[in-house]
Amino acid sequence: MASAPKHTDKLGFTEVKELIKLHCLSEMGRQMVDKILVMYDFGQIGKFLGQTNEFKNILQSEDRLVIDHFFDIKSLANKAKIEGVFLTEEEFYRVYVSLNTVFAVIGYFNEREGLYPNLETLFEHLPIEKRILKKIERVIDQKGKIRLDASRELQEITSGIAKAEQEARRKIDQVFKNANSNGWTADGSLTIRDGRLCIPLLAENKRKLKGFIHDESASGQTVYIEPEEVFSLNNKIRDLEFERRREIIKILTALTGELRPFVPLLLSYHGLLTKLDFVRAKALFAIDIEAEMPQLVNEASLKLVNARHPLLFLNFKKEHKIVVPLNVQVDEQVRIVVVSGPNAGGKSVCMKTVGLLQMMAQAGLLIPASEASITGVFKQFFVDIGDDQSLESDLSTYSAHLSKMKEFVELANGKTLVLIDEFGTGTDPQFGGPIAEAVLESLNHKKVRGMVTTHYSNLKIFASHTEGIENASMLFNNAELRPLYVLEVGKPGSSYAFEIAQKIGLPQNVLNLAKNKVSAGQKKVDTLLVDLEREKKEIYDTRINLEKQQRQVNTLLAENEKLKSYLEENKKSLIREAKEQAKNIILDANKLVENTISEIKSNNADKEKTRELREKLNTELQKNTVKPIITKSLPEDEELKPGDWVKLVDSETTGQVIELIKDNVVIAIGDLRTVTKKKRVIKVAKSAVPKEIRRNYNSHTGDLASFSPEIDVRGMRTEDALSAIERLFDRAVMMGFGTLKIIHGKGDGILRKMIRQYLKKYEQVDRMEDEHADRGGDGITYVYLK
Repeated sequence: MASAPKHTDKLGFTEVKELIKLHCLSEMGRQMVDKILVMYDFGQIGKFLGQTNEFKNILQSEDRLVIDHFFDIKSLANKAKIEGVFLTEEEFYRVYVSLNTVFAVIGYFNEREGLYPNLETLFEHLPIEKRILKKIERVIDQKGKIRLDASRELQEITSGIAKAEQEARRKIDQVFKNANSNGWTADGSLTIRDGRLCIPLLAENKRKLKGFIHDESASGQTVYIEPEEVFSLNNKIRDLEFERRREIIKILTALTGELRPFVPLLLSYHGLLTKLDFVRAKALFAIDIEAEMPQLVNEASLKLVNARHPLLFLNFKKEHKIVVPLNVQVDEQVRIVVVSGPNAGGKSVCMKTVGLLQMMAQAGLLIPASEASITGVFKQFFVDIGDDQSLESDLSTYSAHLSKMKEFVELANGKTLVLIDEFGTGTDPQFGGPIAEAVLESLNHKKVRGMVTTHYSNLKIFASHTEGIENASMLFNNAELRPLYVLEVGKPGSSYAFEIAQKIGLPQNVLNLAKNKVSAGQKKVDTLLVDLEREKKEIYDTRINLEKQQRQVNTLLAENEKLKSYLEENKKSLIREAKEQAKNIILDANKLVENTISEIKSNNADKEKTRELREKLNTELQKNTVKPIITKSLPEDEELKPGDWVKLVDSETTGQVIELIKDNVVIAIGDLRTVTKKKRVIKVAKSAVPKEIRRNYNSHTGDLASFSPEIDVRGMRTEDALSAIERLFDRAVMMGFGTLKIIHGKGDGILRKMIRQYLKKYEQVDRMEDEHADRGGDGITYVYLK
C-alpha cells in the first residue's frame, strides 16, 4: 500500500520527511513528521494542504508570526499532576515561555479571524488563560530564577545570608591582614578550598593560626586554613543556605499545586504547540523547494505543470543549476503514459517525480509545481523500481519483477497509481516484450492509472493504437547526442542505441555488423523515430526562438508606450508651468508699470521724482534675475593655497582647498574629501559661494577640532563595540588622523581579538600595537593608519 516503506523509500518520500524534520523546533514536532502518511480522505487532504499553504503565506508576508520557544509541556503537566511532586525553577520557566508563545499565536489568529480558516481549526477555541502566567511571575523572574521576594521567609533568609557573608569576609580579611603583616602567609591571596574561603599559610606557621586546614599545596610548603573565627560564621551561612533551599522547595511545591487544576488546559496547549511546530516545518520546507498548493480533485487523476523533483531541485540549487520542469497529465482519457527514450535521458526521474509529488500532495505537503497543477486521490500506490532480487526467497531479478506484476494485475483498480521502471526487462526480449504487453493490456483493461518506462518497441506500438495509453518520449539532441530532459507526450522515442555507440567509439565494423542483424522493419521504425525526433527538435527550437523574439517585441512595445506616455505627461506639465510662470511675471510687471505711471501722474511729472521711480522700477525688475557665480580661471603665475574656494570644471560643485600635493589639489566638499588636478578647478570668489556651503564647512571644521581619536569599549557587547569603533574609524580616516586608541580591557582577551580581526580588513590600517605595559598593556590597542 501507499504507506509501505518499500514504496516510500524508492520514491524518496522518507528523505523528504527527514528534510522537513530539520525545520522542527521540538522533539514533539519531529515525532509528528515521522508519522506523516499518505491520506485517502479528500476532506482531510484538503485541510492539511490548506494549513501548510496558509502558514507558508504567513511566513512570506510582512506581518510574520514569530515562533521562538517550544518545550515539552506535556511531560511537565503530567509531572505536576502527581501530589507532592514539584516543578523546578527551570521547568516553570519552560512552561512560562511556552505559554507566552501559545498566547501570542492565539492572539495573532484572533486578530485575523477568518483569514486562515484551516489553521484556525487547530485552536479549537482555546482560551488565553493568563492566570497561569501571573502565578508563575510571582515566583519566577524573567531569567528563570526564583524571585527574592517570592515569600517573606525567603526574603529574610536571603538577607541573613548576605549579612553573614559580609561579616565572614570582614573577619577573614582582618585575619589575613594580621597574618600577612607577621610574615606567616605564603605568596598569593585568599583562595577557595572545598567551597570555603581560606588563607594560604607557610607550612611552618600553621600552628600560629587557629583554624581548620582544608588543603595543602603539592610541595607541602603551603597550607590553606579557614580561621576559627570565620569557621562558625561559614557554618551559619551553610545552615541558612539549606534553610533557603527548603523554603524554595516549599514555594515551588505550593506553585505546582496552584497549577494542578490547569493540567488539562496545559495538555491542550501542548497539542497546539506540537501541531504548530509540525505545520511550520512543512511550510518552511515548501519555501525551500519553492512549492505551491495544487488544485485538489476527488478523483484518480493528476496534472503536473512545471513540476520538479524536490530532492533533485535542492541538489541542483546548491550547484546553481536548474531542473528542467516536467509537464504531464494522467486522467480518464490518458490513463497510462509509456515513456521511452535513451538511457540517462531522465525517464526514471520523470516517473519518480510523478509518484513522489502525488504522494506528497496526499500527505498534506505542498509540491514544487505550478499552482495550476491538479492532484487527485489515489487509493493505492504500486511501485516497481530497481532490482528486487531476493536471496532469501531465491528469486532472480526477473522473477521478482514478475511477482510484482502478478500482484499489480490482481489488486490494482481504477483508483490505483502504478509506476513501473524498465517495464519487461530482465529476460529474453523475444518473450519479455509480449509478457509486458499482456500485463500492460490487463492493467489498461482495469482502468489503472500510471506511468511506465521502456525500451521495447512492441510496447511503443501497442501504446500508439490502444485507447487509454499514450506514448511519451524524453527529448534528445541527436546532433550533439545529449539528453534535454524534456518530456514530450504524444510520440515514442528512440533509444539512440547506434548513435550513442558511435559517439562512445565502438568500431565501425562492429556497428555495421550489428545493424545488419537488426530486422529491416525494426531498423525502419527506429530510423523513423530518429527522424521524427530531429524534426520535432527543430520545430521545438524554432518555437522557443519565436516565443523569445515575441517577448522581446512585447517588451519593446511596452517600454515605447511607457516612454511616450511619460514624455506626453511631462511635456504638458512643463508647458503648463512655463505658461503659469510667464503669466505671473507679466502680471507683476504690469502692476509695477501701472503703479509707476500712476505715481508719475500724481506727482505732475516732476523730473526728479520720475527719475527715482524709474530707478526703483529697474531695481524691482532685476530682483527676479539669477546672478551667476563669478569665477575666474587660475592664471599660470597665481598659486592656489589652502583655504581658497574653487569650482570643479564642467560642474557646479564647489569646495575649499585643504592641501596641495604637486599638481594635485585636495578639496573638501561638505564631509567628503576628493583629489583632482589643478587644471580641473576654477578659483571662486568667497563672496560668490552661498552662505549655506560656507556654514556647512565651518561646522565641519568645528567637528574636526572637537574630535578625539580615542574610544573606551569596556563592558560593551562585541557587536556594539565594533559598531562604535567603525564610526570612529570612518571619521578618523576622513579627517586624516594617523592613530586611534582603543581601550577594551584585558578580561579573557576575546574582545581584543575580535576588534583586531575586524580592523585587519581595512587597507587603511598599517599596524596595531599594545600600549606600554605600565600604561595598560594588552588592555589597550593603538591603531596606526597609513
